[in-house]
Amino acid sequence: MVSPVLFLFWLGVTVVLYTYVGYGLVIYIFSLITKRPKVPEIKVDAALPDVTLLIAAYNEEGFIEDKIKNSLALDYPAEKLKIVFITDGSTDLTPEIVSRYNQVSLFHEPQRKGKIHAVNRVMKLVNTPLVIFCDANTALNQQSIKNIVRHYQDSTVGGVAGEKRILTKSEDNASGSGEGLYWKYESFLKQKDSEVYSVVGAAGELFSIRTNLFEEPEAGTIIEDFYLSMRITAKGFRFVYEPDAYAVETASASVEEEWKRKVRISAGGFQSMQKLLSLLNIFKYGMLSFQYISHRVLRWTLAPLFLPVIFVTNLWLALQSLSFYQITLALQILFYVIAFFGYLLRDKKVAIKGFFVPYYFVVMNASVYFGLVRYLRGKQSVVWEKSKRATA
Repeated sequence: MVSPVLFLFWLGVTVVLYTYVGYGLVIYIFSLITKRPKVPEIKVDAALPDVTLLIAAYNEEGFIEDKIKNSLALDYPAEKLKIVFITDGSTDLTPEIVSRYNQVSLFHEPQRKGKIHAVNRVMKLVNTPLVIFCDANTALNQQSIKNIVRHYQDSTVGGVAGEKRILTKSEDNASGSGEGLYWKYESFLKQKDSEVYSVVGAAGELFSIRTNLFEEPEAGTIIEDFYLSMRITAKGFRFVYEPDAYAVETASASVEEEWKRKVRISAGGFQSMQKLLSLLNIFKYGMLSFQYISHRVLRWTLAPLFLPVIFVTNLWLALQSLSFYQITLALQILFYVIAFFGYLLRDKKVAIKGFFVPYYFVVMNASVYFGLVRYLRGKQSVVWEKSKRATA
């Protein structure tokens, strides 16, 4: 009979490996089996749909002019593209800078009520069939809008997720190295999810939806981009991934800044899981439920929970003089020692980017615990909490 300690150890190892490695392999194999027709480009400008590019900006005076110029330089017919900036609550020069450009529209309220309130009030005025959301501190590639809208030739597509790219450097600190590698792997998963069925959650840096599918997220929603995209998939529409529409931004200025962002996302993840309980019904949603549980739910629940369980049970098994488990314990200790050195050197520029992976992994999973506490205590505000970004 298998001892409870041994069972817990291997159950934990299985869950963690599946969450961070196994699912990537499974969804890759599924993508080889699933053959979706390639979506053609729309080559005639007259056939392109009208689009609203909606950008919410809070105190972005240092970047907003670059964002305006980047938006105006996008390769899309000017008469079919409405560029809208929302600067609610900004106390710097952001609204004034936007107002200097008559090619874009400005919506501004002095009160700071959060991004959800700002977007909800302006979405009531959007009259184009498609809307694209992107962050104010990102730069889009010139073909991004054309590459997004072509997917809407498929009536089953309700939204399109662009790719988030972190500006990489030859030498970087823990935040830049860890965040950059994380998003490369995340982009791979999103691509394969889309090829199999649907992306499970769009990132706010760049995504698009059919305007008539927009649902106002409730006032207390923390990660509204994820929730909105999942609500659209729950209606039976696919959310597809377009890697050739990408938003480029610098990494968080430090791990401390990235920590704030991760804890907020974790708190929002628990809130979203509570709001999206029906998506756990695999008998109703099939592949979508499988992708949602594997790609999102396990990361926010069982995987972080099992990490300390794996260590403690491994320690107990090693103390029983079982050589295999002494080796696995040594490997775990080595991993956490490297993570500790990553903590000590977190603000240093290091050429070996993989050096910071253990530290970033620990930070990412620890943030789930803090996010859960913040969510349960109701302490996570929906008002913008800007994380400082590194200089380019």
